[in-house]
Amino acid sequence: MTTTAPTHRPLAVHEDRTVEAIAQDRYGGPEVLQLRRIDRPTPAEDEVLVRVAAAGVDRGTWHLMTGLPYPTRAAFGLRRPKAPVPGMDVAGIVEEVGPGVTRFTEGDTVFGIGIGTWATHARASQQKLAAVPAGLDLTAAGALAVTGSTALQAVEDHGRVTAGQRVLVLGASGGVGTYATQIAGALGAEVTGTASTDKVDLVASLGADHVVDHRVDDPLTVTDAYDVIVDCGGNRRLRDLRRALTRTGTLVIVGGEGGGRWLGGLDRQLRAMAASIPSRQRLTTFVAREDAAHLERLADLVEAGHVRPVVDRRFRLADAADAVRHLASGRARGKVVLEVGSPEER
Repeated sequence: MTTTAPTHRPLAVHEDRTVEAIAQDRYGGPEVLQLRRIDRPTPAEDEVLVRVAAAGVDRGTWHLMTGLPYPTRAAFGLRRPKAPVPGMDVAGIVEEVGPGVTRFTEGDTVFGIGIGTWATHARASQQKLAAVPAGLDLTAAGALAVTGSTALQAVEDHGRVTAGQRVLVLGASGGVGTYATQIAGALGAEVTGTASTDKVDLVASLGADHVVDHRVDDPLTVTDAYDVIVDCGGNRRLRDLRRALTRTGTLVIVGGEGGGRWLGGLDRQLRAMAASIPSRQRLTTFVAREDAAHLERLADLVEAGHVRPVVDRRFRLADAADAVRHLASGRARGKVVLEVGSPEER
């Protein structure tokens, strides 16, 4: 009797369709962040899938993580976040494109604003991305989009800064402030930046004409009136800010802290807008637009050597909670970044 070896059907090989991500199931502090595997995102018609190399950490993400002030929950989830993966800043490599995408192809290096970027892969609209500036590494590019675009809009669009104007940047050593200082200088303004004692050297290195240590001097009283004040997340009283402006000067409020769990800095922004109506001074605030035009303008400034991202500390994706704690401590000099991809990709 002859026998034959049993035939074994080859095992099916299933591609792993999950990715690593930081996620949260409830609002709270850094302790709610967990590293886990989630389903790999699928880009929609007008989106690309980015293999993330770096993702910035900023105050906006902090507010979405904590759900504070409370009114933000009306849009992002009343009891828990609608989108469990935080993160907006992104830089990386396009790995997949939706059928309607025309601006990018697989393999392009991009930076911009994505959805749930604290992960190895994230979706992003093609209209919220731009090509990484020549000569800029992906870690630095991961610190560019959110705060850089916000600063650009604060200085150019709302501050309307022009050459020769006197510009004060409050909070010049922070994520938005480092960019605002450089952009105002690139426009030819005479820039005064404020910082704490240990960060004065940083602001000076950004090209500020004058640096005020706010622990020693009051920047609102040390000089003549300013044409434009860009207040990056501060909490100074409106009347003090107005006194530091010329009679036709402009105050641009970028975000704001304090004000409690219900309003945050929103009450000060609303009061500024109301006070501006009967005044020759312009007191304004804004919600930053997320579009390719501002990102491309920002990239041009970087390539021209007028602007450089300031990266404070780099953290692994798994250490996102520590990155958030460092940001909240107020010790950051510039931007905090999560490094996600391999060193070769960055």
